[in-house]
Amino acid sequence: MEELCVPRERSGRLVGLVALALVAAMVAATIVGRWSDPEHQKFLALDIVVGILSVAVIPTLIRWPVHGAIALAVLAIFSPAGTPPSTVGTLTVALRRPFRTALLVAIAGTVAHLIQGLWQPIHGLPYLWFAVLDVVVHAALLGWGQGAQARRQLLESLRERARRAEAEQGRRVAEARTLERTKMAREMHDVLAHRLSLLATYAGALEYRPDSSPERLAKAAGVIRTGVHQALDELREVINVLRDEDVYEGRPQPTFDDVRALVDESREAGTTVAYEDHVADPTSLPPATGRTAYRIVQEGLTNARKHAAGRPVTVTVDGRPGDGLRIELTNPASNGTTVTPGSGTGLVGLTERVQLAGGTLDHGQVPGGGFRLEASLPWPA
Repeated sequence: MEELCVPRERSGRLVGLVALALVAAMVAATIVGRWSDPEHQKFLALDIVVGILSVAVIPTLIRWPVHGAIALAVLAIFSPAGTPPSTVGTLTVALRRPFRTALLVAIAGTVAHLIQGLWQPIHGLPYLWFAVLDVVVHAALLGWGQGAQARRQLLESLRERARRAEAEQGRRVAEARTLERTKMAREMHDVLAHRLSLLATYAGALEYRPDSSPERLAKAAGVIRTGVHQALDELREVINVLRDEDVYEGRPQPTFDDVRALVDESREAGTTVAYEDHVADPTSLPPATGRTAYRIVQEGLTNARKHAAGRPVTVTVDGRPGDGLRIELTNPASNGTTVTPGSGTGLVGLTERVQLAGGTLDHGQVPGGGFRLEASLPWPA
């Protein structure tokens, strides 16, 4: 940035020096032109002094444009040699200051030149026309400067709006990507937690039943090996999602028809599951609702294996178009065996998922011991 500013400062100084040289040349031309007129030769010394002072005041316009323009207007009263610098001062204020300030400076310049025309009239030019030209020139300077200032402000406003729009678009994209990554990670968390709980169940069976037949031990070991590979693949997907890699797209999403396979999988892991399906016309169930229902059952079965291992689970699904979909999972109280520790965030995420789907979720202890998970999801007619 500093390297870019240095060339800009140098180019700005160069332009300023060129402009100052041009104004000085115009002042010199004015003095020479007046010196050739016998009537104005007596003002030669005054013209030179005013010209030098006017050129010397021009640099002050950079820092104090209003004060510098007023000083140049005062000098223009005494000699036409101050007219070019005074014109520059009026234009500078019109370019950089509000309309009211620029108007007052333009009026000051106009009055100064009217006074100048009274005691140093131009030969062959009536004073009335001189006054008209004076007013027209200063009005043109005011309009030029204010118009350029308005255009510059408009461009700056458009650039700022473009920058804000770009920043806002970038923020929205970042938020959308974050939300999408969170959604992906939550989906993968549900799948991974379910998979690991199944592995823990099989490993527990091997630990507590070492006297099982070789065939059953081999089958359990094979299930564990396959489950470990699947869990590793799913864990790798979670890590890639969190790294913002586009690996989740295209992964098949579960539907309501996969709930029965989910129940069968838990049964194969040794959990006694009573599944009651009273859903009328499941083909008309919206895909998003079916996917949410699958996640509810998955989380309920996972929690049952974690906190009440070996206890039976009852899964009831009921609903029809227009009445909504109701899911209930119940299991008796834990026998004190916890297969895997829980993070406590599964039900929190599940509650958020259900609420986003427009439904409700309730869970807690039931009278007499045990746990109940109940959810209601909308199902339009």
